[in-house]
Parts: sequence; structure tokens; C-alpha cells
Amino acid sequence: LFNRQQKLELDAWDAAVREYRKILVEMCRKKLAPNLPFAKSLMVSWFEPVRDEIAKELKAIEKEEPGEDRSHYGPLLKGAGLTADVLAVITMHRLVALMMQDVDSGCIRLANTAVLIGDAVEQEIKIRRALKKRKPKELAEEAEPPTPEEEKKEYLKDKLRRAIIERPRNVKEILKSLDPSQPWPSFIQAKLGCRLIDIMMSNSHINVPVSDCPEDGTEIRPAFRHVLKVPKGGLLRSYGAIVCDPHLRGRIDDSAKFIVMPYMPMLIPPRAWKGYHNGAYLHLRSVIMRTHGSKQQREAVRNTPRAQLQQVFRALDTLGAASWKINKEVFEVIEKLWSAGGGIGGLVDRKDVPLPPKPNTEDEAEMRSWRKVFYKGKRTNSERNSQRCDLELKLAVARSLKDEECFYYPHNLDFRGRAYPMHAHLNHLGSDVCRGMLLFAKGRPLGPTGLRWLKIHIANVFANGADKLPFDGRVAFAESNLEHVVASANQPLKNRWWLKAEDPFQCLAACIDLRNAMHSPNPEYYISHLPVHQDGSCNGLQHYAALGRDKTGARAVNLIGADYPADVYSGIAARVRTLVEEDARKDPAAVYAKLLVGHVDRKLVKQTVMTSVYGVTYVGARNQITNRLRDKGFILDEPTLYRTGCYAAKVTLNALGEMFGEARLIMNWLGQCAKVIANDGDSVRWITPLGLPVVQPYRRPGRHVVKTCLQCLILRTDTDQPVLAARQRSAFPPNFVHSMDGSHMMMTAVACQEAGLTFAGVHDSFWTHAGDVERMNVILREKFVELYEQPILENLLESFQKRWPKLKFPDLPVRGDLDLKEVLSSPYFFN
Repeated sequence: LFNRQQKLELDAWDAAVREYRKILVEMCRKKLAPNLPFAKSLMVSWFEPVRDEIAKELKAIEKEEPGEDRSHYGPLLKGAGLTADVLAVITMHRLVALMMQDVDSGCIRLANTAVLIGDAVEQEIKIRRALKKRKPKELAEEAEPPTPEEEKKEYLKDKLRRAIIERPRNVKEILKSLDPSQPWPSFIQAKLGCRLIDIMMSNSHINVPVSDCPEDGTEIRPAFRHVLKVPKGGLLRSYGAIVCDPHLRGRIDDSAKFIVMPYMPMLIPPRAWKGYHNGAYLHLRSVIMRTHGSKQQREAVRNTPRAQLQQVFRALDTLGAASWKINKEVFEVIEKLWSAGGGIGGLVDRKDVPLPPKPNTEDEAEMRSWRKVFYKGKRTNSERNSQRCDLELKLAVARSLKDEECFYYPHNLDFRGRAYPMHAHLNHLGSDVCRGMLLFAKGRPLGPTGLRWLKIHIANVFANGADKLPFDGRVAFAESNLEHVVASANQPLKNRWWLKAEDPFQCLAACIDLRNAMHSPNPEYYISHLPVHQDGSCNGLQHYAALGRDKTGARAVNLIGADYPADVYSGIAARVRTLVEEDARKDPAAVYAKLLVGHVDRKLVKQTVMTSVYGVTYVGARNQITNRLRDKGFILDEPTLYRTGCYAAKVTLNALGEMFGEARLIMNWLGQCAKVIANDGDSVRWITPLGLPVVQPYRRPGRHVVKTCLQCLILRTDTDQPVLAARQRSAFPPNFVHSMDGSHMMMTAVACQEAGLTFAGVHDSFWTHAGDVERMNVILREKFVELYEQPILENLLESFQKRWPKLKFPDLPVRGDLDLKEVLSSPYFFN
């Protein structure tokens, strides 16, 4: 397995090259094109001309012939051991993969694409260079470079940047002194990427039917074009983009089956984290935090003593140690539904919506009506195409892993300390489709309580109100539908009760597992692989209620035990309903209150309550609620709809303030502290309870103009530009709370691992085997209490005062009298 994992990381591009060569030999031998999928046949046809043109470029570099930008990227490619074949495959696959992932479908920004292609080339060169230097027994080890050397290399990179701008003749000399193991400057990645994209665009073509009539034949068109795009609204400057031919865009999702995807799930447990870029994959570049170019954040983590980060390392190692496998039964159902055309169970429809033909009329009203329907259809089709590409990528990963006994997801962090799998497409943080296809590789017996939790899990994923019942009610729901459960598991394509669930594929997986358990000789000894979830109740507000010791808020989000689970959205909706009815009764002129009577429900306020954790503004709340009112369709006049939305937003925010008084005070205090710091020109920074330094990255972007063979690009750079004060202030409360929920999840992960449990976490949703849910429930409550028994806010204020001694910070807000230990006996805290 170790050798296979190495091959997976090291040989992906070469394997694709070998496949293209094999197909080309076969084509020459048989004198005809093989029966290939549309997208693959195109890429085979592009491979030779793109490779040959790149070979010419490499030859020119070897001979040190002058050429645009060649003096910048040439020294890095010369002698690097990367062939034209590999460079061609990297360019083709990265370009097509980015096209598939783009939301706008078929249009990607040139600057971003060029840097990513340059980065992919850089990583491949470094892997090959490192392998040449190492002995086989050293392949699995990484050494953390010494800090003084890093400083020297950083100096050389800065010197190189200045030289590019000031004295181009010195570039070659400085490039020689730049340590090849260090990251390439982004402008060099951009220049190389643009050259490769230019070659790709000049040598990739597509045969397109001239008309709907086959007799008219085809015409040859470029597969990709370089264009200038103007952002919607036209307020920002235009930008360079690459667009693919519409005929290719409609069928590009075919390429997911054979596209090279870096950072696949691992076949062996990830390497333990030991430093900033020391852990996870064996050879692929792995960094512990996604800093997105924030130099301050990167330096803060790098300069933190390893001993301080041990808890974070251990938590990430625990998350990465969970082994997974593909749920073949669910996977086969998804494949069949997708092959049949999709459009069911949350799968996107494989067909586009038909676009109405342009009417032969000069009537402006009729044309306006046609344009509205036509462009709505085009938007829908563009969204569907993106969703089809996304699903094909997920299914391609599942196909490649379905016969593996187990695989693993290496994890790293965002800047707030939340953990994410490093593989992007098929993971447990994904959609219902992803989650339904994943099982724990290691099974555990259900034991005395597991069967009950399996039944509760079915109610939770079925939802539609079943997930709001007490636990006994959820068990009764599953038992009363046992016939449907078994029928769904036995013949899911014929018996489709499971499709009524809010999470249909997770529901199907649970039906299959419950059927297997019920049919086993003794369910207690049945070995279950199904992950069972326990989710927080509006988790952000749970953290605020704990910080503010807010008793009223705590009761609304299940920090305090009750016989029935509290639903904060229903609670707020009930309070809004009362306030609206009072206004309508008291004031005869309260037109908008009267309009709302009988129309206030959970759905109307849910989005606003959810985003209250993120500091939703009145304008944001108004827009959210207005959209929900529009969906209801009982107010047709737009001005009346708008004013009703304004009124409803005001009442909803008042109800939130009433129910979460202390939490609101905490949120406001955090915002005031951030304002003080940002007005002094600095970024807000803090240390999480696990010792992780966090620096908010919101500054004015540094811009670096880079001239390339295609156009001048504007690249964002690490910057000491002034902070974005408003953003620093508004983002701090939610970011701080996210750093708290990340800490709680990681503390729980480590404690579960110590207790012998398999654990997976999705922010505020904790997963384990059905038979271990009760033990995990005890642990996660203990860790929440342990977290908030610390003087979190006092420590935060002290750290602010120590770092900015000359600034005046507001006093800590008054907090309530909630006894945190109530959480330990609250059955619905996570449920």
C-alpha cells in the first residue's frame, strides 16, 4: 500500500502520458480513432500538437534563445527533468479541470488559471528533484527547514521581485541563487502558465457541426479563446478570461472520468503533522493552514513553538486516521439514476431546459417576455452544466476508490482553526450524494444501544419534521415505517420511500444498514460501518450562549435539558408571530403587520436566525425575509412586498435580541474590540484555546502588474497595505466563534480517539458508529464544558491589552448565571 500511495502521488502525470502514447500508437496501427468518450478523444487529438510545440519551447530554453518571458521561467525549467509530454498533460488536464469547476461554466479567469498551471509544474519539478536526492528509505520523511535559511530565501525572493520590476537584466543571476526548493514567485508561475496556455489555445481545436443538418458537415474552431470580460454591473475593470467553445462546454463533464486529480484520498494513514509544511501526503506539498496568501497568518503559525501546537497536530492526525470505504450499494443506485437522466433525489437533470425560439415580431412587450424566459433558461442551463461537472468529479473519485478496502482523508485548517479534508471532491463535508456514498472502513458491533441510534438516525436524515421529535418519537417513526425501510433497502429503484427524505442517499444508506441489522441473528453483534451523526442545535448560538452564560438563549438552543428538543427557529417564529399579531391588533394602520398575520412560520425566519451568528445586518435580514415572502407568493405588488419585508426583518431582529440578550452583548463587545484594533491600523489576532494563532487577513489587496505573452495580469501579493477596518470589525465575532467550534470539535476528536472510538467531524456535526454514539455524546458534552469553564473572554481581553497596551478596550459585558454543567445532562444539546 505504501508503494501504491507513492505511485499515486508521483506517477499520476506520467501515467496519463503513457495512456495518451498508447492510444496514439493504437490509432496509427489501426488507422482509425478508437471508440473513446468525446472529451477524451479531443484531449488525445490535442496531445501531440501541444506536446510538439512545448518541445520546441524547451529546446529554445536549452539553447538560451531569446524569447518573451523566457529569461524568467527558462532557468527553472532548464535541467528540471520535465518532458514536453508531461508539461502538455499538466496544461491540458489543469485547464479542463478548472473549466469543470467554474461556477460560470466554461469561463475561467486567466490570472488564476496561469498561476495554478505554473504551480502544478513547480510541484512536479520539486517532487522529481527531491526524489533524485533521497535514498529510498528516506522517501517518507520530511525535514523542517531551519528558520534562518527561510529568512535568507525570503530575502532572495523579495530581491527577485524587485529585480523583475527594476532591472530585468539581473533576473538570470538572481534566479541562480534562489533555492529551487522554495516556492516560485507568483509572477513566474503566471508567466510560465500563460506561455503554456498560449500553446494550448493555439493547438487545440474542435470539430463543430455547421448546423442541425448532418449533411452540412462540420467546421474546425479553436477549443479555447482568450477574451476580455467586464464584470456584472461594469463598476470594476475588465479582466482576461479563457472561454471554451459552447459545443465543448456542453460535453466537458465527460472528462471527469479520466482527468488527473491531485490530492486524492490516501490509501495509507496520512503522515503525522510535525510542522507548518510537514505532514499529511508523502510527497505532495502539504501545509497545515490555508492562509490564502496572508503573510501575517503564515508567519504567525510558522513562528509558533511546536510544543504549543501539539494539540492541533494530534487533532488533525486523529481526523486523518479515520478510515473510509465506498458504500457500493448506494453508489450503484446513484450511478443508475444518473445514467437514467438524473433529476431525482437531488441529482441534477442531465438535460438542459429547452430555450424558446426568438419570436418573429417587433412587439416590445412580447420581446421583453421572450428575453426574460430565454435568459432565465440560459442561466439554469449554465448552473446545470456546473452541477453536472461537479457530480461527475465526485463519481469519478468514487469509481476509482470503490474496490479499495479503505482510504483516508488528510486534514488541514482554515485560518480560523476549522478542519477540512484536503481532498476537495468526494468527502464527508460534501453534499448528501457524497455522504451517502461513504462508510467507515472499520466496523463496530451495534451493542446494546446501537440499534436504537440507527433508528434515530433514519428519522434525522429523513427529516420533514421527524428530526424534531423527542428520541422516543424518532424511534417510533422508524419502527412505524419499517416496511418502507426494508423495501427501500431491498429494491431502492422500485420502492422509493427513501426519496421523500430531505437527505435521500443518506437515508437509503441508513435503510440498508437497519435492514441488515434486523435480519442478522442478533442485532447487538451486527457489525455496522455506517457513520451516525449528532448535530449541534444552531451551534453558533450555542457557543454565544455559553460565552454569555445566557440562560434564556441556552434554553432555546438545548444547552439546558428538556423532555422535548427546543427548535430555536420555531421559537423565534413563534415570538415574531406574537409581535406581529399584537401590532395588527393594536394599530389599525399597521398594514404590513396585518398582511403578515397567518404567514409567519419557521421557514420565514430560519435564514436570518442562522446568519445572526455572522452578524447579519438589517439590510441582510430584510433581503432574506423578502425573498422568502416572494416565494410564498401572497404579496404580488413589489413595493408592498419590500415594505412588508422591512417590517418583518425589524420584528425578527427584535425577537432575536430578546431571546439572546447576553449573546448580543458578547457579539457587540467583540465587534467594538475589533474596531479599536482596526482603527489603529492593525489586524485582529488571537490565540485559540488549543494554542493556534489566528490573524484576520482582511487588508487592502497588494497588486503586482505582470506582463505576459497573453496580456498584462494583475496578481494579488502578500501585503502590508492598510487593513479593511469595517471588514475586520464585522468578521471578528463570527470568526472568533468559528475558532471556538473548531476547538470544541478537535478536543472531542482527541478524546474520542483516546476512548477507542472512530470519529469524523463536520464543524458542528460529530460522527461515529451507532454503537458508540452514547459514549461520544458524553465526551462532546464534557469537552464543551471544559472549553467554556476557561475564562475565554478574560483571556482574550488580556491578550489584546498585552499586544496593544496603548489602546483602550471596552469593559467585558455583564454575563448571565447559566450553570454550564447543565449541558452534561441535556439530551438534545447535540442530537
